[in-house]
Amino acid sequence: MIKGYGWRHRRRHRHRQGGHGPCGSGGVCAGGARSLDQMAPPAICTVRRLHGCGPARQRLLDLGFQPGREIKVLRNAPLYDPVEVQVGDTFIALRRTEARHVEVSDD
Repeated sequence: MIKGYGWRHRRRHRHRQGGHGPCGSGGVCAGGARSLDQMAPPAICTVRRLHGCGPARQRLLDLGFQPGREIKVLRNAPLYDPVEVQVGDTFIALRRTEARHVEVSDD
C-alpha cells in the first residue's frame, strides 16, 4: 500500500469556531443571526451564510439554500429531529446537524 493513501492517513476536518456548531454553543451567530436549527416554527427567515465544507455544504447548495434566499420553517418532528423547511416550492426535511450549518436572519 502506498503511504498516505488509506483511511489511517486521512486528516479529519475540524471546525475552527468554538462551541458545538458554526455559531457557537448558544446558536447565536455574529450580527444577530442564528442557525436554522434554532428557529421555532412557524418562522420566515433569510439565508445569510452556509458553514462547513465538502459534500454536506454542496448538498445544501443543491437543495436551494443560497445566501439571500427566503425559507420557511414549517415544523419540528416530535423528538425535535428533523426540521421541515420550505425553500421556494420544495419541502425539505433536514437533520438538526445539517440545519446547524445554515446561518439565517429573521425578516
